[in-house]
Amino acid sequence: MPNARARSSVESEIRELFETSARVKQTFLDENVAALGRAVGIVADALGKGRKLLLFGNGGSAADAQHIAAELVGRFMTERRALPAIALTTDTSALTAIANDYGYDQVFARQVQALGAAGDVALAISTSGRSPNVLRAVEACRERKVTTIGLTGGDGGKLAGMVDVCLRVSASTLSARIQETHILVGHVLCELVDRRLLGASA
Repeated sequence: MPNARARSSVESEIRELFETSARVKQTFLDENVAALGRAVGIVADALGKGRKLLLFGNGGSAADAQHIAAELVGRFMTERRALPAIALTTDTSALTAIANDYGYDQVFARQVQALGAAGDVALAISTSGRSPNVLRAVEACRERKVTTIGLTGGDGGKLAGMVDVCLRVSASTLSARIQETHILVGHVLCELVDRRLLGASA
């Protein structure tokens, strides 16, 4: 059994981590509320017109891409029609074949070339904004006339200057704090897109 001093130390560390995460999120809100509003409008408009949302990223960002896509294809909080969202991180045969034949920096770009069309939207997720395969995919989106939203952190890297809308967690360079904010952004996006689409069909 841990003694009282040890428990107090752990609890203090827990509180500090929660408070830091909350501060990072508040800073993101202060800096990005207008940009996030634009992103919601872009995604809602595209999905409302039957266009697709493509999502991609690496590691934890891949998990976020899959999470957000699942909320849209299934449902988030309210029953509604399935929405066409595709995480480009899930097809292991495509990922490994493309990586083997073209290089890992092409694993998302090649899928954008196959699946993306004018009027679609892409959510490019990279905590650093420097992932080569994410950057190549954004370039492919430009060629296909796919609107791009970047979800990044720190100084935003090269991604920040490449996307149509940049959502940047500037208050941290730690992947954990950035990703905690990214999934909140994903949930806000899902909920507000639902409200707009359900309102339009009411």
